[in-house]
Amino acid sequence: MVKKNKNMKLSDILENDPDFRPWNMDLSSYCMLMHLSQFAGIIVPFGGIALPIIMWATNKDKSSIIDQHGKNILNWMISFYIYVSISAILILLIVGIFALIALCLVAVIFAIIGAVKANNKEMFNYPLTIQFLK
Repeated sequence: MVKKNKNMKLSDILENDPDFRPWNMDLSSYCMLMHLSQFAGIIVPFGGIALPIIMWATNKDKSSIIDQHGKNILNWMISFYIYVSISAILILLIVGIFALIALCLVAVIFAIIGAVKANNKEMFNYPLTIQFLK
């Protein structure tokens, strides 16, 4: 059991608690699954949007690590949809087709890199991301 200090937040206590297991997983596996959950949209419509948000929202107050991974993922998702919208408009100039293909490839690669880094207990900041949530 972890000793509680007046200045400690709940997230500090739970991260130092070996019994803290979000969704009955260890912390690195949970963070890895948060990154990989972006692929849920392949199976369930809008699952790639909803699942990372649900995973982040249910445990963000309990772990600063989960909170940071979740914010990185959400910032990337918001940025990605902004880039897709711009590329969709640019389809009229043919450039948008290449941009959409590049964005889809980058989204897959970034999610896999983020999952590997999370499993290694490292933080991954998605490149090209606009920081909406800090």
